[in-house]
Amino acid sequence: MSTETQTSRKNGAPAALRRSWFRRNGAAGTRTRDDEFTSQHHVYEPHVTGLPPLRSYVSEVWRRREFALELSRTRLRAQHFDTTFGQLWLILNPLLLAGVYFVLVDIIRPNSRGWAFFAHLMAGLFAYYFVSNAMREGVKVVVKSSGLILNTAFPRALLPVSSVITAFVRFLPTLVVYLPFHVIAGLPFTLHMLWIIPIVALLTVLSTGLAMFVAAAQVYFRDLSSFLPYVLRVWLYVSPVLYYAKQVPERYKWLLDINPLAPLLTAWSDVLNFGRAPAPRDIALGAAWAFALFVGGALFYISRERDFAVRL
Repeated sequence: MSTETQTSRKNGAPAALRRSWFRRNGAAGTRTRDDEFTSQHHVYEPHVTGLPPLRSYVSEVWRRREFALELSRTRLRAQHFDTTFGQLWLILNPLLLAGVYFVLVDIIRPNSRGWAFFAHLMAGLFAYYFVSNAMREGVKVVVKSSGLILNTAFPRALLPVSSVITAFVRFLPTLVVYLPFHVIAGLPFTLHMLWIIPIVALLTVLSTGLAMFVAAAQVYFRDLSSFLPYVLRVWLYVSPVLYYAKQVPERYKWLLDINPLAPLLTAWSDVLNFGRAPAPRDIALGAAWAFALFVGGALFYISRERDFAVRL
């Protein structure tokens, strides 16, 4: 082999030849470059986003469910959930919040509140913070897991799912905290309280959809995690937590209809505070919002997850 040929192979194809190749293959959407060290050609295919086969994807998510559980346990340990003071703060934090909001509402409308309203306030805050904590954890889970995404093959949907699991584990002890105040307020214990199970299930579905949506959106809009707390605070004020749904003036009823959380919180209050079955309209509207946001959030997240490695 001549020295000229060896030099040509070492330095790559001549510029004119490379330009000719690009003219022939550029329309196909592929690019090539010469590695100056090994003289090997690498072809880079364009990245394509879209939905994978959903049946096999969901099957793989279920098969690797232990992975999401372990991620959640790791996150809880990082938050000192397994320590005495960590568990104590988990109880004190919502109690202090409920106390602050109770005083605030009592200042605005004095002598119109009692233990029954305090129980309503606690129950509403606990349910609301279950959803909001899932979103707060979910919005940063993809960006903070960049190393895991770049080096490990797994369904990326497990990341926001682990955030919902973390929020759910933190939500469960608050139900135990609520019970003494339910008794102190003299609220009834009826069979209608079994409605708690489907309502919590719908809250979980809603939380999962929203967590997936904000997790994917954060990859493209990095300021979302800073903006989200303000959105969640406004969401709290327009939800029937600091007041009963029946107290909302007629001209503002539409705010409850467009609020995905409002019908579920109304049903939650009906069951716990009034000892009655929730209105069918609240359950139907809450379920419609929960599954619509779950499907929309999941499809958006799954369709974009193959783009995460490029953008992280």
